[in-house]
Amino acid sequence: MMSNKLIQELELVMEFEKVEECLKEVSSWIENVGRKRLKETINLDDSLEMLLQAQKQFKEFDLVASEYCKRGQEALKKMDQWEDFSFVDVHSYRVKLQAYRDQLEEFCTQLDETRHRVCETVRLYEFFDKVRQGICCVEEGVK
Repeated sequence: MMSNKLIQELELVMEFEKVEECLKEVSSWIENVGRKRLKETINLDDSLEMLLQAQKQFKEFDLVASEYCKRGQEALKKMDQWEDFSFVDVHSYRVKLQAYRDQLEEFCTQLDETRHRVCETVRLYEFFDKVRQGICCVEEGVK
């Protein structure tokens, strides 16, 4: 039984090393690219034309970012089996996994919030543009 437990632990450590490579890549992308791009979308431009351009660029970024989020979530899902094991020696691996999970969840949440904010801002600007056009038509009609 002890031998089986040790073999299982070794298999889990080997699996962790494979998964950790993917998680490191995702984590590195989040830190070096993802967070910077999200910060760039904090201050959106004041014109509808510029805002539409920013939305287009964000959509391109969003596709890539969503793929990284998906890859990270799939990698973490593979490691869910660790919850069934109570080996003392895997505690440090669980801590690492939790750190990756926290980082990924935070980034994915920020990505969702930014996606929603950009979409709502565009909708608001389009509404105001229609109102402005309507006011111009009314002013011409009054003249």
